[in-house]
Amino acid sequence: MAPEQYPSFDDLDGHEQVVACSDERSGLRAYIAIHSTARGPALGGTRFHSYASDADALRDVLNLSRGMSYKAAMAGLDLGGGKAVILGDPLTDKSPALLHAYGRFVQSLNGRYYTACDVGTYSEDMDVIAEESRFVTGRTVAQGGAGDSSVLTAYGVFQGMRAAAEATWGAPTLAGRTVGVAGVGKVGRHLVGHLLEDGARVVISDVYSPAVARILEEHPEVRAVADTDALVAEPIDVYSPCALGDALTDDVVATLRARVVCGAANNQLAHPGVEKQLADAGILYAPDYVVNAGGLIQVADELHGFDFERAHARATLILDTTREVFALADAEGVPPAVAADRIAEQRMADAARADGDRGIWLP
Repeated sequence: MAPEQYPSFDDLDGHEQVVACSDERSGLRAYIAIHSTARGPALGGTRFHSYASDADALRDVLNLSRGMSYKAAMAGLDLGGGKAVILGDPLTDKSPALLHAYGRFVQSLNGRYYTACDVGTYSEDMDVIAEESRFVTGRTVAQGGAGDSSVLTAYGVFQGMRAAAEATWGAPTLAGRTVGVAGVGKVGRHLVGHLLEDGARVVISDVYSPAVARILEEHPEVRAVADTDALVAEPIDVYSPCALGDALTDDVVATLRARVVCGAANNQLAHPGVEKQLADAGILYAPDYVVNAGGLIQVADELHGFDFERAHARATLILDTTREVFALADAEGVPPAVAADRIAEQRMADAARADGDRGIWLP
């Protein structure tokens, strides 16, 4: 790489620390990004994904880790934000040797970063990584962990959706509404169950046909459409993006018929300004990092000896947090995404001031 291609500090978007990890023997290539530790050690999952380029991987890890700082602050956790991405195809490139090498890099940060599951990684992978590092959460139940964090992620999204329904239609329920869920993998599958129990009608799409088939087998009343474009054009009340980021593009906003957007995917806004387009179109957007914090709450609870009821009770509070965001947005005349950023940034700033002149967490 030519010197001019290396990222500048401006490119790193205010991150405290970014680590490039390479192990030739196992084939590991990874980035670990620590955005902020003003509120405590950084916690965020490890994404295993085939990126088109190293630059795309770096851009993703920076966006994701920044989102984790805001997510932890909005969830009221004494944690900062970090994230990791492993470059490659998890179906063909993942191996114990690679996960061990990655675990050694996590260990080298000495607790400034705790890892967990994300797209392409599972609790069983965390158990392997934990053979090399103490700073791992989201482990299997057999190893004393919380197991699948998608359970409370979906529950938290459902609570945020209830708050959005209340702000839009006057009652915190999806009963009688039609919800379009894009992506019915780990999180989307659980979310569909909550919606049906609440009396909603559900339409789904997913690029992975077995995931769609599983939902239709479990819930014959659910309807599937060909793809996300078709889902967005459906006469739905709520659009719930639950796959990868950048779900809300200019074209999607122009096509979308829903009055509410509330989903589990991270970094849903494709670029700055989409939040205003949504507001101008009369579409209420529930900020992703506010409503999808249930998984973070679950794996964070594991650090103290996992108690599902305690974590579940905290995830229930996402309903009130989302209400707080909507109230501030109304009071200040700004989109909810801007209101959520203001609350999170104030909480991080308050924590940094309380830490004196340091603002960076050390073990």
